[in-house]
Amino acid sequence: MAETALPAPQPSGARPRPLLSRRNLALYGILILLALFYLLPLYVMVVTSLKDMAEIRVGNIFAPPVQITFEPWVKAWAEACTGLNCDGLSRGFWNSVRIAVPSVLLSIFIASVNGYALANWRFRGSEVFFAILIFGAFIPYQVMLYPVVIILRTIGLYGTLTGLVIVHSIFGMPILTLLFRNYFVSVPEELFKAARVDGAGFWGIYLKIMLPMSLPIFVVAIILQVTGIWNDFLFGVVYAKPEVYPMTVQLNNIVNSVQGVKEYNVNMAATILTGLVPLVIYFLSGKLFVRGIAAGAVKG
Repeated sequence: MAETALPAPQPSGARPRPLLSRRNLALYGILILLALFYLLPLYVMVVTSLKDMAEIRVGNIFAPPVQITFEPWVKAWAEACTGLNCDGLSRGFWNSVRIAVPSVLLSIFIASVNGYALANWRFRGSEVFFAILIFGAFIPYQVMLYPVVIILRTIGLYGTLTGLVIVHSIFGMPILTLLFRNYFVSVPEELFKAARVDGAGFWGIYLKIMLPMSLPIFVVAIILQVTGIWNDFLFGVVYAKPEVYPMTVQLNNIVNSVQGVKEYNVNMAATILTGLVPLVIYFLSGKLFVRGIAAGAVKG
């Protein structure tokens, strides 16, 4: 008996679109234009920082340097004058490190505990407490400048690194608490209940279950805090004294100096140096940042 031939399977699904379709050309064209728009200022900054002043005065700002020199970078780091001091950005860099590291650690620890408690441990008044925190996240910083100055002066911390650490930790806490609370809400509740049945308490669940599962959201919080604190100018210029100015205030003093010749190459090098830390942190942990956002950082 002859076997009947089975019909060939028909392709299913949407038809593949050509690579050079009008839609793709328009989409990638717009993306390339936007990328060039944002990268062009960075390119100008880099090439200008690698030129000497003679080449800057006679050359095109878009032209690459004829002879590369790193002297502007050395001067921006160690020799540029910021007021009475001529030690460049180096002092401001270490001040920013001493401000950012404890501020990031303190604010993230407290906010993660707050978010964990609000998500898993319901207590009387928790909703009111959460509403106050959310309200605090949207209060403009400028409204609180003078009251905070009075408070810091009263407790003897005005113009100190400790005072700046406290200010950054407090102002970063509302939005970080919201992020951690929304992330912990997305964690399966069965894990929390199983740990409670096994006898784990508040800190046991937090340290042994929640923390190991929360690396993405911690990376999100670190990037947000480091970027916000490192790039901050307002708090640094209001709550600090010249001896403890952060890097951004030092940069402002270099760029806006009215003494001597305007050295655009030094200004560009100083600007790149100031923004280097948050850029490096973001590029090193960019994938974890996206994972943290997608895993519940913006879920309600």
